[in-house]
Amino acid sequence: MAEKTAPDTGRVRGNLPPLELYVPEPRYRPGDVVDYSHLPVPPAGQLGRPDENCPASETWPMTTDMIRVLDEEDRAVGPWNPGLDAETLRRMLRTMALTRAFDDRMYRGQRQGKTSFYMKCTGEEAISVAHAHALAHDDMVFPTYRQQGILISRGYPLVEMVNQIYSNRADKLKGRQLPVMYSAKDYGFFSISGNLATQYPQAVGWAMASAIKGDTRIATAFVGEGSSAEGDFHAAMTFAAVYNAPVVLNVVNNQWAISSFSGFAGAERTTFAARAAGYGIAGLRVDGNDALAVYAASRWAADRARANQGPTLIEHFTYRAEGHSTSDDPSAYRSAQEREEWPLGDPIMRLKKHLIALGEWSEAQQEAMDRELVEQVKVATKEAEKNGVLGHGLHHPFHTMFEDVFEELPWHLEEQAAQAIREREIKWPEWKGEGA
Repeated sequence: MAEKTAPDTGRVRGNLPPLELYVPEPRYRPGDVVDYSHLPVPPAGQLGRPDENCPASETWPMTTDMIRVLDEEDRAVGPWNPGLDAETLRRMLRTMALTRAFDDRMYRGQRQGKTSFYMKCTGEEAISVAHAHALAHDDMVFPTYRQQGILISRGYPLVEMVNQIYSNRADKLKGRQLPVMYSAKDYGFFSISGNLATQYPQAVGWAMASAIKGDTRIATAFVGEGSSAEGDFHAAMTFAAVYNAPVVLNVVNNQWAISSFSGFAGAERTTFAARAAGYGIAGLRVDGNDALAVYAASRWAADRARANQGPTLIEHFTYRAEGHSTSDDPSAYRSAQEREEWPLGDPIMRLKKHLIALGEWSEAQQEAMDRELVEQVKVATKEAEKNGVLGHGLHHPFHTMFEDVFEELPWHLEEQAAQAIREREIKWPEWKGEGA
């Protein structure tokens, strides 16, 4: 019989080996040479495309493989090729390039002190833009903070986006949201929340309500791979599966959740798309830097939801080329070579090369378009700056911070509002009577 000892002695019980805790560690740290040969990248066009009405189990082999359409010669190949016309491809390319130009301008604006915060989606433009093009215009999107391409795809004015980022007097959200956390009900864009993964159960609930009403609109939601470790992710998956909700649930696996690599969310064990099998729903894993593959997978999942075949979990496999935000320095925790060596390339470059290979685009056209988009963003920014930027005074009446929660403001909040306004006028008498 093995000898037993008290749990707190630290001694091994008999001949049993001591337990060991495993802590995930990324392959590369700053200064390391990056080698992605361990990463399986299947050839484009090799995966079959099941019928949208197929049993969910028929998709499960695809959750550990990868849907790819654009091959090494910039051709669209295989059964997932959506067969988009050249005009649609050019429109997607333009929107992706506009999204990047907007990001670059807003990043500089933050560095100039015009806003407190910004988050770029460099390297992930295909995910939001191609996904938006695959949806109906009135489908409801529950985004996270790197899907600005959806708003831009749906024609939301750039000036309004800048107003929100600068929290100025024209900000429709009245300075109450962190910059980049937009809300645009008329564009089917649900309010972005800084509380991670909350949009998943919200999207599933919205989709269930749409089905209860007999509507035709579906919902779609996004989280990063790190947020898939939150409890809300799993609660949403359960409800979506049980009630067959018409929803598309997207996980953007960009390898890093701020400074924590994807292994802390479970990426070392299996893919994020593979979680679909555990809940009995359809799942797809897609090359997130291939706009055609993202469009095809998103359209497949949207059509499936609209046909009452239930939810689909899509993992978009990509790489976050920039820092998590303007408050982040990625050189402190990852090798600078990762971005350069990423085997799936740059989404804008890949779509551009595909159009050139089709004879529908050229380098000269790309350069002219890029210059035009930079100017378009500059004009929108200058227009928004007329409404003020961060640090140039208070842009909204003090009283607005107490409004829009209750239909009629309770007496105690009215009292607090009056007190706040009085104290402000005492401290800054030059503002007396302004914005009360």
